Amino acid sequence: MAALVDAIRAAFLRQADACRRLGSSFNADLCMLLSERLDDASAFGRRIGSWEGDPRADALALRAAGALHALARTRRVPALTNAYPPAAFDAARLGDALAQALAREDAFLAGYLDSAPQTNEVKRSGAILGALLVVARETGLPLSLLEIGASAGLNLGLERYGYALDVGTREGASPVLVRCAWRGAHPDPATPLAVIDRAGCDRNPLDPGDPADRERLFSYIWPDQPERLETTASALAVAAAASWRVARADAADWIEARLASAPWAGVTTVVFHTIVWQYLPAPVKARIEAALADAAGRARADAPLAHVAMEADDTPGSAALTLRLWPGGEMRALGRADFHGRWVEWGRDA
Repeated sequence: MAALVDAIRAAFLRQADACRRLGSSFNADLCMLLSERLDDASAFGRRIGSWEGDPRADALALRAAGALHALARTRRVPALTNAYPPAAFDAARLGDALAQALAREDAFLAGYLDSAPQTNEVKRSGAILGALLVVARETGLPLSLLEIGASAGLNLGLERYGYALDVGTREGASPVLVRCAWRGAHPDPATPLAVIDRAGCDRNPLDPGDPADRERLFSYIWPDQPERLETTASALAVAAAASWRVARADAADWIEARLASAPWAGVTTVVFHTIVWQYLPAPVKARIEAALADAAGRARADAPLAHVAMEADDTPGSAALTLRLWPGGEMRALGRADFHGRWVEWGRDA
């Protein structure tokens, strides 16, 4: 039986390191175990071992981990469920459970690899909230939100959430509580913020009220991080009762249509996205940038346009939080944020 080729094994080991840095020792150890145990004896192993894309860019290790977490949550393979948290990681026990899962649910696991991970990480709202407070402070206008790669739309309702920010709290109109440590020259959490409109798009939007879509989101949240699971469950309940749903659309098509007549007088139009840019093809990125530039040319003091991004860059371990605000449009580095929203280190531009 052929083991994983070096490039794919390396992608699993890189993901293991990232999981450990982001506070999930279980997922880190699972990725290492999969790098050692998977081979071509199963359809799951063959699909992973013969992956034609870039295993790192395609988040192949997280697809595999999500498949196993999804199966563990179903309890169809009790040995696998019992080897998952709250049980401590036990390589021998989990290895035996993996063998049982492959013997009984190989088709399920192999099929789960079709979709890229979607976490719709609610705690990233802690970073986006701060950026929106900067926009609201500087424009003095209500906001219209447009989110690219919105998944189930959980971050579209961010101003309704409550926040525990270490530097203070912000009360919300919903039971969702986002815990995010703010450090550095942070915005004032008490800055007034009004959102009068919101919309989002995704190539594969998830319905927060659909049990299958909810389970898909849960499967990609690391199983030894119960606070993430609990916060997501709370946000899903709020989003399911909300009036908006995420549109199924190509990001470039959608943003071009949305910005065709924007910005609008008396409102700040805000385009935002979190950990999405790396997944977009270069032509799609170019079209989005062109649509933003076109709309920026129509921006006025009473009709501003903002672009807020929380995206990976060349600095490992965290995401860059940036803002462009038109008229003007200079790129501002607001700070750096933990990929899962545990903290934000604010800079002077905030």
